[in-house]
Amino acid sequence: MADDGSGQALYDEIAQIYDPWSRSVVEDVDFYVEQAVASGGTVVELAIGTGRIAIPVAKAGIPVIGVDESPEMLARARAYAESEGVSELLDLRHGDLREPPVTERVPLVVIPFRSLLHMPDEAEKRRALTAAASLLEPGGRFVFDVFAPSTEDIEETDGIWLEREPGIFERADWDERARTLTLSVRGAEQAASFTLHWLSAPEWNALIEDAGLVAEELYGWFDRRPYEGGEDQIWVCRRRG
Repeated sequence: MADDGSGQALYDEIAQIYDPWSRSVVEDVDFYVEQAVASGGTVVELAIGTGRIAIPVAKAGIPVIGVDESPEMLARARAYAESEGVSELLDLRHGDLREPPVTERVPLVVIPFRSLLHMPDEAEKRRALTAAASLLEPGGRFVFDVFAPSTEDIEETDGIWLEREPGIFERADWDERARTLTLSVRGAEQAASFTLHWLSAPEWNALIEDAGLVAEELYGWFDRRPYEGGEDQIWVCRRRG
């Protein structure tokens, strides 16, 4: 989501280990595929990464325009699409989710896997939400997920290296006052650290409204259970007007 200062996109640094690192994250895939199928048209995914969501969507027969600022991640998404036989349904574009290189208007835009938390402040989050809203056709939907940690999660993981997957380690350094998580990931050949910035549900709702969107649903998990103040927030929004 950001340049690391070397001219390299942040996720270029861990592109080789991204898929093994996120292998166990599957709980959101069916949810986003269902949203895509219900949309009835092309989907734009911002921060597409290696195609963890987009390829299953394409395999369901839905065209996807995927935007990411990491050339390395896009290369892996392209290879994944080829291996699954859905290259013709995947249009990959290099760019920032705050200024997506998309002129089409679509019925659904998605930003999965908490990618909006890379935005460092409310102004940049609002910019990203407004950009997503601008890609929607009238009545189109925008779906994204974020989190705000529990005290228990912070206490259990703060400052500790954990083996997330075999040979891939992850460390969470939390700052409750600043409401940031600095997440470090390392494997045999690659390592990176990045900071996530969380907000409360009311703060997200205010930004959603500022972006010209209306929140239709707020779920507490991908099984569509109602949000009751937990860690996870799954937002389903509609373009106003």
